[in-house]
Amino acid sequence: MVTRQPTGRRALVGFCLLASLLPGLAVQANWDFARIIRLAEQRYGGLGVGRERLEQWALLIEHGGGFDEEAQLRAVNGFFNQALRFTDDASTWQQLDYWATPLEALVKGAGDCEDYAIAKYLTLRQLGVPGEKLRITYVKALELDQAHMVLAWYATPTSEPLVLDNLIPDIRPASQRPDLLPVYAFNAEGVWLPGAGGNQRSGDSKTLSRWQDLLNKMRHEGFARHPGKEAP
Repeated sequence: MVTRQPTGRRALVGFCLLASLLPGLAVQANWDFARIIRLAEQRYGGLGVGRERLEQWALLIEHGGGFDEEAQLRAVNGFFNQALRFTDDASTWQQLDYWATPLEALVKGAGDCEDYAIAKYLTLRQLGVPGEKLRITYVKALELDQAHMVLAWYATPTSEPLVLDNLIPDIRPASQRPDLLPVYAFNAEGVWLPGAGGNQRSGDSKTLSRWQDLLNKMRHEGFARHPGKEAP
């Protein structure tokens, strides 16, 4: 995987300033971030800059519910692409393949492609984007000749998806990402395989053990209700 641009705190501060100008917007989330951060401090000790990232994530969720969906996509994609630096699981977690929760990734300030895609998916679901519009998608990054993960957003079930990726900052239609070859996709509702007649649902995401383990970890982190299992 190619390392992305380094983390920039200016972009995070910029979002906070924007959000501070938008009081009174509808709040979709019901996560208790004061409790979540307190539990994280009990687990990790002093969070340092990680606490700032969690507070900025809370601010994004608090105010992002008032944005239209495409603005939500841009805000969430930009936030995580700036908040996290790319590192592989061996370096971050001393494991070959580890799916971090958004909290774990933000405390570390680092993650791999799965962590970016999962964090964006869960945040957009918490903002109220319907699950059927979002799919966490495994692809082959052809130029890199390796497996990769992105988040796809579908305006309608038959629409060409927009791709949220950590490799590039722009959100582009899938037709403008010839470097990505879809392998399969999933969300809380199911698993899809690409096909000649369009994407075809092929199974239940409950069979994906890493996904279920991640949702269970979120519950222990204080996310009493998480959007990966049910709508906000």
